Amino acid sequence: MLNKCPNYHYYYVLFASFRRAGPCSDLAMKKLRLKELESNLQQVDGFENPKLLLEQYPTRPHIAACMLYTIHNTYDDIEDKVVADLGCGCGVLSIGSAMLGAGLCVGFDIDEDALEIFSRNVEEFELTNIDMIQSNVCSLPDRMSKSFDTVIMNPPFGTKHNKGMDMLFLKTALQLARTAVYSLHKSSTREHIQKKANEWKVKTDILAAVHFNPEASSPHVNCRHLNTTTKDSTA
Repeated sequence: MLNKCPNYHYYYVLFASFRRAGPCSDLAMKKLRLKELESNLQQVDGFENPKLLLEQYPTRPHIAACMLYTIHNTYDDIEDKVVADLGCGCGVLSIGSAMLGAGLCVGFDIDEDALEIFSRNVEEFELTNIDMIQSNVCSLPDRMSKSFDTVIMNPPFGTKHNKGMDMLFLKTALQLARTAVYSLHKSSTREHIQKKANEWKVKTDILAAVHFNPEASSPHVNCRHLNTTTKDSTA
């Protein structure tokens, strides 16, 4: 059973993977343990003035660490891989991927202010296997189709004025990825996501469930594996 968080407003979020058939950091952090990774990610600066229209809710260090550690250790989809982080914000997922030995991680975000913080974070950690691009994420497939081994993201949930944006991000991610997409989604969209995955002929697996609290400064988070599957997928 997942722990309840009665004193905070939170989303029940699913961590899912999507698959089709088919230089390391100067810090030498590829063998980081989960707690060490989380400790490092706690040092990543977040949004100074979050823009609600862009749904700029930070990915908390514990959630980011659990997510990346699973991708790296269970599925081997980070080390020496070319990774894209869509809607990267201030870069916590990109930076974590770089620490775990991504060959290159490229973060994409439309917001210049967020990317400035991202850049400062990268300089602070002295990472060389990371880059960032200011871009509308949904415009990327025309230029960068199948350019990345792995795509990771905490997309807008579509709960404000961006209805359907989560699915646009997911469709874009699937067009960019050669191997797999790892993403966070509201649990209430689970059936819709499965329906879309079937339409797009991709295999989807729910890997974990977390309590995601975008408002509390110290959220209660529980990261548990719900389902793991084989790496191969159907066409």
